[in-house]
Amino acid sequence: MDHVNHTWTQTFILAGFTPTGTLRPLAFLGTLCIYLLTLAGNLFIIVLVQADSGLSTPMYFFISVLSFLELWYVSTTVPTLLRTLLHGHSPIPSAACFVQLYVFHSLGMTECYLLGVMALDRYLAICRPLHYHALMSRQVQLWLAGATWVAGFSAALVPASLTATLPYCLKEVAHYFCDLAPLMRLACMDTSWHAQVHGAVIGVATGCNFVLILGLYGGILRAVLKLPSAASRAKAFSTCSSHMTVVALFYASAFTVYVGSPQNRPEGTDKLIALVYALLTPFLNPIIYSLRNKEVKEAVKRVRDKIRTFLREA
Repeated sequence: MDHVNHTWTQTFILAGFTPTGTLRPLAFLGTLCIYLLTLAGNLFIIVLVQADSGLSTPMYFFISVLSFLELWYVSTTVPTLLRTLLHGHSPIPSAACFVQLYVFHSLGMTECYLLGVMALDRYLAICRPLHYHALMSRQVQLWLAGATWVAGFSAALVPASLTATLPYCLKEVAHYFCDLAPLMRLACMDTSWHAQVHGAVIGVATGCNFVLILGLYGGILRAVLKLPSAASRAKAFSTCSSHMTVVALFYASAFTVYVGSPQNRPEGTDKLIALVYALLTPFLNPIIYSLRNKEVKEAVKRVRDKIRTFLREA
């Protein structure tokens, strides 16, 4: 790593991944394709939910909010990943680095809370069906969605501000975007206290939310097992399977990176795991929620028929 003679650097260097020879253009094109497909898939979900009245339910409202979030989430880090794949080590101004750090963690925390709200929605739909529409009115949906964004952007202030105020003696970030652990390794001082605070804030927020999700799905499981027919049980489980898959992907990778001391992980591990929750999960979410969902497939047919009718009349 490059040393500097002062404790504040105006520019960091993102090391990213360093594929050689023909692997570099292939890695760039592959990542670009995944990025474009991720944008297209999440936009598809948003447009479909807005265009088809059959999807005007709380569950699909929250799925469209998640897709909107994923558009910003993946766009926070993938452009710098593409730049490092194309040009190798890439400079990034310190101000832009800390903004990226804050926005990325804000969106990540927002997704964490949103997944909890989506679990609550499924719990009310299955365990409180008679009161579901009254409890999950449009006003409540908007309030819950807004609360997840406020909570996410508020919770990320602590780790982002603590990291931004550290004195830095090194400037090469062993990552393809500005993240907590790689930045703390560049500091001129012992950051074990900062790591503990980061782990506490992120761990409590995500841990409590994860426990809430487990509790809600425990209630769902008990309610589903009491249903009289196998068909009704299968239908109830199918409405939750997509969400459970997304929760497993998101939390497994996030806990691995952000809960625990960064000194206990080999350098470079973080950026490999980051590909799962920062690139792969946003790419898979539209696939998980659409290909495995009969209602979405039927909505696509209805919208397609509307378009064909409109073109014929025009």
